[in-house]
Amino acid sequence: MRRYCRDTCGKGADAGVARRTGQPREQGEGQADENVKYPLFTAISVYVLPLAVLAILGVGLARKVRIFEAFTEGAAEGISTVTRILPSLVGILTAIGVFRASGALDALVGLLAPAFRSLGIPAEAIPLVLMRPVSGSASLAIVADMLREYGPDSYVGRVACTMLGSTETVFYTLAVYYGSVGIRNIRYTLAAALIADVAGAVASALICALVFGR
Repeated sequence: MRRYCRDTCGKGADAGVARRTGQPREQGEGQADENVKYPLFTAISVYVLPLAVLAILGVGLARKVRIFEAFTEGAAEGISTVTRILPSLVGILTAIGVFRASGALDALVGLLAPAFRSLGIPAEAIPLVLMRPVSGSASLAIVADMLREYGPDSYVGRVACTMLGSTETVFYTLAVYYGSVGIRNIRYTLAAALIADVAGAVASALICALVFGR
């Protein structure tokens, strides 16, 4: 008992010293503090998915819908949609891989760096600007590399995260949605979407500069 009390008190004292001195705490301690600090958000994250499933089942039963048959019908429609859009997605992903592996992306970044700097976008974020309209997975990989190299609290890291949430995978989205309904003439959709992406990227850099500073 005496040894247990000594070990327990020692751990508590170490945790207190760590909090006062700013030293790293044990793994999981910070997450526990966050859960205590934001109990509402913790509860929402835990219960939102089960409640949504129960709500869907409840509405279906109240309207006397054959839930399993509706599910299987939707799954069949989803498979047919995948078969229609899969060739476009394969082509896009293959082109992305070739573009990155060939070094063309690095060369294009070097050419466009002065223009992007004039818009307030750091040169380190140019690969994200170029890849974001094409591929979400490639964009996430670029952001992960930037956060590892520059840190999440750096100006570049903040711009990258804000930019990732302020832009869209334009070509992927157009291929999925227009391909699923069989529309070939997209008219001004691509131009408008790319303009919106550029506006989101520029706004991300400017807002981060105003709020956090460079």
